[in-house]
Amino acid sequence: MALSMMLEQAGMAPEYVHTQATVTLDKDGDGFAVTGSHLDVLAKIPGGDPQKFEDVAAQAKAGCLVLKLLSCKITMAAELET
Repeated sequence: MALSMMLEQAGMAPEYVHTQATVTLDKDGDGFAVTGSHLDVLAKIPGGDPQKFEDVAAQAKAGCLVLKLLSCKITMAAELET
């Protein structure tokens, strides 16, 4: 949601943003802990600027409150479809 809003604010309103999260769980004592999260993002923005898209996606990832709650390694692959 943050990426979609930030893209609109940057003048690149997306037709859609699809995101898939893959979470890694590892044994931690008697339970489990989230040790990683990878986001695969596909956004369709007709006429979108690839560099601007990458910059905004990186900013959205860095500022995401939900991901900060996980306190684990977070990676992202963001792809622009024009």
